[in-house]
Amino acid sequence: MALAVGIDTGGTYTDAVLIRDETEVVASAKSLTTRPDLALGIGSAVQAVLDRAAVQAGEVSLTALSTTLATNALVEGQGGRVALVGIGFRPADLNRHGLAEALKGDPVLALSGGHTHAGTEAAPLDESALRAFLETVGEVSGYAVAGQFATRNPTHESRAARIIAEITGRPVTCSHQLSARLNGPKRALTAVLNARLIGMIDDLIAQAQAELARLGITAPLMVVRGDGALMSADQARARPIETILSGPAASIVGAGWLTGRSDALISDIGGTTTDIALIRDGRPAIDPEGALVGGFRTMVEAVAMRTHGLGGDSQVHPRIAGLDGGVTLGPRRVLPLSLLARQAPDVVHRALDRQLRATAPGDHDARFVRALSQAPKDGLGARECALLERIGMRVAPLDEVLRNRMDHGALERLTGRGLVQVAGITPTDASNVLGRMDDWDSEAARKGLDLVARKRVGSGNRLADGAETLARMIVDQLTCQTEIALLETAFSEERDRFDLPPEDMARHVLLRAGLSRHRGLLALDAALNIEVVGLGASAASYYPAVGDRLHCPVILPEHGDVANAIGAVVGRVTVRRSGTITTPAEGKYRVHLDHGPEDHADPEAALRQLEDSLRLQVATELRAAGAEEIRHSVARDIRTAQVEAREVFVEATLTVEGSGRPRMAVG
Repeated sequence: MALAVGIDTGGTYTDAVLIRDETEVVASAKSLTTRPDLALGIGSAVQAVLDRAAVQAGEVSLTALSTTLATNALVEGQGGRVALVGIGFRPADLNRHGLAEALKGDPVLALSGGHTHAGTEAAPLDESALRAFLETVGEVSGYAVAGQFATRNPTHESRAARIIAEITGRPVTCSHQLSARLNGPKRALTAVLNARLIGMIDDLIAQAQAELARLGITAPLMVVRGDGALMSADQARARPIETILSGPAASIVGAGWLTGRSDALISDIGGTTTDIALIRDGRPAIDPEGALVGGFRTMVEAVAMRTHGLGGDSQVHPRIAGLDGGVTLGPRRVLPLSLLARQAPDVVHRALDRQLRATAPGDHDARFVRALSQAPKDGLGARECALLERIGMRVAPLDEVLRNRMDHGALERLTGRGLVQVAGITPTDASNVLGRMDDWDSEAARKGLDLVARKRVGSGNRLADGAETLARMIVDQLTCQTEIALLETAFSEERDRFDLPPEDMARHVLLRAGLSRHRGLLALDAALNIEVVGLGASAASYYPAVGDRLHCPVILPEHGDVANAIGAVVGRVTVRRSGTITTPAEGKYRVHLDHGPEDHADPEAALRQLEDSLRLQVATELRAAGAEEIRHSVARDIRTAQVEAREVFVEATLTVEGSGRPRMAVG
């Protein structure tokens, strides 16, 4: 009998599940995700499933972790300070694909060096400039190194990485290790995001391993990648970018296991995001353009999923400029007011009561802030340091710590660095007011919604007539935004049939009329023509109404609230590696390898060498991940051209994929 524990660390909850022989859910549990010490939430959830199943920790033979931590960090613009070393690029190249936005003012060096399309050296690597730059960088969580045509010849990237590691001792991400495809600026963006996530994911895995060991679980820990496959903990620490969409990918695997559905839209609502993917014939598609998260198009292989900044803990934004007013949600997550009031009741209720006694609504009513850790202040300005000092390690009403408009920008920067957390009203609070949930302090939620409801809109009227009216507005808005998100996904799958972008089609007046069953001179009907599988702790609260509005079946499977944790332990370990052969001259076939290019006179010899090299890489990584029962497949994409009535080899790409089950520990 094999017992496996799956863990999912989300923005709000940490879930754990115990599965026997990959066929039966024995027990499941939830615990609040505990920032900054994530181990507390992990330990609480895992201990709960062991207790409920009456299982000893030593009987567990496998543990697996999925997480939305990396996804949420990119959506919310969080992560450590990094430095980018670009080799052989022009300064203008480093402004493409959102790279400047991703850097957010962090240090950048445009260094001489790099290679040509054929893999030959374009210019010598300027090592002295690199060493001088490293003296000026200051404290960073990691370095990203991206070289021009590094996928054709990575030697300059590798040399720069060795120098950085020797001098700084900090983690270094090379772009060629993350993708074998061309497009240097996009690889640089991916490397920057990887470097920004390294500290965060490393802490999560270290805390998870330490907590599991404390509980007496010695089984190996696996981590879910963004394509739904498993990787070892060590591999995830080196390439945390591959864990973006880890939680959503695990939810797709879990949804298939729970429902047996082969065709459906999977919609997973968490605290921070709603993640939607289509499965056909039981398999999700892999996004050919790379994972899109938080507005950044990466080169990471991940499930083709649309991630929206919409969840149970999405920030509620009152819309008071128009005559009627309203609310919008997200994309940023805030701590629900009702949860904060459970943790610091005296501070929260005292501030809410004071604000309710005021004769006019305040800009920061029902909003609070707290520091998450005494993190290093490197890279912070004087205003950020002063604000952090003013907040201290307490829960504080926002109107007591923000003294002027410039403090608002400082708060944004501190939030972006993950140093402080803001609390306010959310859909979770609205559900507490309406009696759909009773997890936390409903009275604090009611006071907070009353405060926001009395804000004045453009007509001079109140935004809402009390807490319950505002709560219904918030839940209706979540339903509406979920409906739009599902429609966008459906239209994106059928984009070839429509002239307008999916975002426009989802909001088109004729579609809205059809969903409303318009009857006039025209009779218009529209519906989503596929089942929706709703996952997440709050899916049952919101998704029946979504199904009613879209006129489609909604499936809410048993254990759907822990689908991510289930998906973590029923997946396979998979490794894919690709390589390229080019023809720099007639009769010469160049194999682009990690140590540099090698030439052959025969194309079959070149193909054999590349396949052997890729098989070795895949086998090595699979062994490192602890896989067994391994199967391999090889895909060849050979491009040729007709020249003077003969077929000429132009370029070839080989992809070797290996997969197997994670090795179970023997008790």
